[in-house]
Amino acid sequence: MNKLENEKRAQILHCLCEGNSMRATARLTGVSINTVVKLLIDAGNACSQYQDEVFRNLNCRRLQCDEIWAFCYAKEKNCTAEMKAKGAGDVWTWAAIDADTKLIPCWFVGTRDGSAAYHFIHDLAGRLANRVQLTTDGHRAYLNAVEDAFGCEIDYGMLNKIYGNAQEGGEVRYSPAVCMGAKKAAITGKPDYKHISTSFVERQNLTMRMGMRRFTRLTNGFSKKVENHEHSVALHFMHYNFCRIHKSLRVTPAMEAGITDHVWEISEMVEMIDRLSN
Repeated sequence: MNKLENEKRAQILHCLCEGNSMRATARLTGVSINTVVKLLIDAGNACSQYQDEVFRNLNCRRLQCDEIWAFCYAKEKNCTAEMKAKGAGDVWTWAAIDADTKLIPCWFVGTRDGSAAYHFIHDLAGRLANRVQLTTDGHRAYLNAVEDAFGCEIDYGMLNKIYGNAQEGGEVRYSPAVCMGAKKAAITGKPDYKHISTSFVERQNLTMRMGMRRFTRLTNGFSKKVENHEHSVALHFMHYNFCRIHKSLRVTPAMEAGITDHVWEISEMVEMIDRLSN
């Protein structure tokens, strides 16, 4: 069986992690699109497995959660029932971030309903070693999920943002509504009001939009298969947590959290893929 050299595989992964589409990556590296897809699948599986194993007993203190929208194959409004049955339509990525270390301890790709919130929050709760302060937006699906996963053993606050009407006109068609203000609310325990914030996780959403071609708005680089969408997200978070130095920390989030003692090279990710695939 033909197998790419480690240097070439590292080059492909580097292109994907820097926001290139799969076809652009194929052109830049001189390989076929099928080779890029195969490597993305292997990398996604390995990155998901590795982070699932090492992100345990985390000593986080303040966490923020949010969801970011994307779509697979076609937007929800343009999908038939048959297309939706195959995974097409809106896809939401739920993510948590540690406000101190900027680590992304867990994420979930799925819908934006109560069952997705249940799965995501329970996964997050199973990774923590101590009581934390948690902040989410006003999405009601969080309420039951957090209560069921943590009970009263959490300091939980919600940040409800108040939006005005969006401006009219074609040039602002894709612009968000204007934020008129925000209201903080303590839901469970005694959260510190000055730390009821979602600013870090919202900045992470921007990093995802900029770092993954699948999340870029007004592009033809969107996901065609939800499985590849999941692999791309796992690869992105692996690169973010272990390989990319955070500007405010001057180390990677994984180093700040004490999970690793050095900045990972892309070549180390390739070695990890081989190790976990065998």
